[in-house]
Amino acid sequence: MKLTFCGAAHEVTGSCHLLEVNKHKILVDCGMFQGSNFNEGKNHDAFPFKPSEINAVLITHAHLDHVGRLPKLVREGFKGSVFMTKATVELAELVWRDAYHIMQDENEKYGMPILFDNVDIANTVALCQGLDYHDLIEILPGVKAVWRDAGHIFGSAFITITAENKQIIFSGDIGNINEPIVKDTEQLGIAQTLVLESTYGDRLHEGIKTRKGMILDLIKDGVKRGGTIMIPSFSLERTQELLYELNMLVEYDKTLPEVPVFLDSPLAIDAMKVYEKYPEYYDVEAAKLRQSGDDFLAFPRLQLTYTREESKRINQVRGAKIIIAGAGMMNGGRILHHALRYLSDPASTLLLIGYQAQNTLGRKLYEGASKVKIFNEEVKVKCAIKAVGGLSAHGDQKKLLFWVEKAVKKPEQIFCVHGEPHAATELAHRLRDNFNIKTFVPEMGETVEI
Repeated sequence: MKLTFCGAAHEVTGSCHLLEVNKHKILVDCGMFQGSNFNEGKNHDAFPFKPSEINAVLITHAHLDHVGRLPKLVREGFKGSVFMTKATVELAELVWRDAYHIMQDENEKYGMPILFDNVDIANTVALCQGLDYHDLIEILPGVKAVWRDAGHIFGSAFITITAENKQIIFSGDIGNINEPIVKDTEQLGIAQTLVLESTYGDRLHEGIKTRKGMILDLIKDGVKRGGTIMIPSFSLERTQELLYELNMLVEYDKTLPEVPVFLDSPLAIDAMKVYEKYPEYYDVEAAKLRQSGDDFLAFPRLQLTYTREESKRINQVRGAKIIIAGAGMMNGGRILHHALRYLSDPASTLLLIGYQAQNTLGRKLYEGASKVKIFNEEVKVKCAIKAVGGLSAHGDQKKLLFWVEKAVKKPEQIFCVHGEPHAATELAHRLRDNFNIKTFVPEMGETVEI
């Protein structure tokens, strides 16, 4: 068994791992790299393998940095089966179509190349096979796999692959503790090798009560300032979690200030239908709310702006308002139009609620940039910049250590991926020191024997 790290090595995006076993070549995830531009230049580089020689692809979840290059893989010759949970199939198609629309816009305005088109998306969807959690399937002769709930986003999973009398687990992304809507991460099972994400491997999140209080306090402060509160948010899970929290503040706590809330994300709006279709994925609290008739993704003052015309009309609303829009790292999407308009407004607020990868606009603003470029226009940053880590859909260092500690049987070796160098290295050292496990932080393109 041979494993090659083809993405998300020493960085957070571009997840892609090549597993060679029983003369088969299997990819686990095939995500986009994300940086200063939505369609990062590295996405157009040749794969470090021949797409036509890949026999199967296994997908952990539908975030762009885990599925975004799959239509490119198909475009360049892959014809095998793609396995993922049923909800992930539906969400991934929405993600691909949304990405294509953004790439189309960037192509028309700035001549940026397009990674794939609607034909490639349709061909990719045709190869997808939706699975239920815990179904043990033979994906290829002599190779079996099972998907278990990672508690990260709707339909997310960590995958156990069994072949050659060995087991290897790919974590995908592991969810935060007590995330709303989705169930908690399932127990880590038995495997000699674990490929583990390390996005927050060097950090701890705020607690649940602290998180909820921070959201409310920051919104109240933003409303008091009288400007626009911009919230860049990942359209899958982060947005739904935020709506869940806002719904609780409106319907139950009755503490959210009386201001309009706009969900300016076609992808997030489309994803709501998938959430309605798979209620068996809900955690206990969300299931109870649904059964009581409470639509926790909607509340009276929430307005959905699906079309471009509806989005533009947000500008006509005077006074304080909340705008939730993608992309979550501000490297594309409608949030850029709002940022162009309001970053220079001292009365406005930018509230960052998710991870901001290196070189993204969100990261530059988080680190205190005084001016930035948006659509080739220089913008002075005068609004307040705030951040809440506890809303992240990623588990922090404590959660990741706990997950490994409570495994049915601890793995013999762990490869820390999907993290910036310091985060991955810090987590690797903690795992080694706490549990006496061999840990590694692999290089991009590195190949190891399992």
